[in-house]
Amino acid sequence: MDTQELINYLLTPVAQVALIIGLAEIIKRLGLETRFIPIIDIVLGLICGICVYNISLNYPMTESILVGLALGLSACGLFSGIKNLKGGSNDETESGEQLNSEDR
Repeated sequence: MDTQELINYLLTPVAQVALIIGLAEIIKRLGLETRFIPIIDIVLGLICGICVYNISLNYPMTESILVGLALGLSACGLFSGIKNLKGGSNDETESGEQLNSEDR
């Protein structure tokens, strides 16, 4: 595996997932409701997949779309996982499933 293949297969997708998470966070802070962020992640992933893989790297359109979906879904899952690690989701606190310090 040469250096260019390493960049195409490993580094480019990682950077794109980080870019998608960052752009989605900016869109969220501009006032979009949090429930629409997964849709934004998928749309941004598709845009990244088509622009980078189809236009720049000359992959077939079907592969570019699949890579874009994978990027968007990865960004959405990574964001959700980090959010849950930082303190739980809003669903847990609203439904009362999270224990108070008095209940422990």
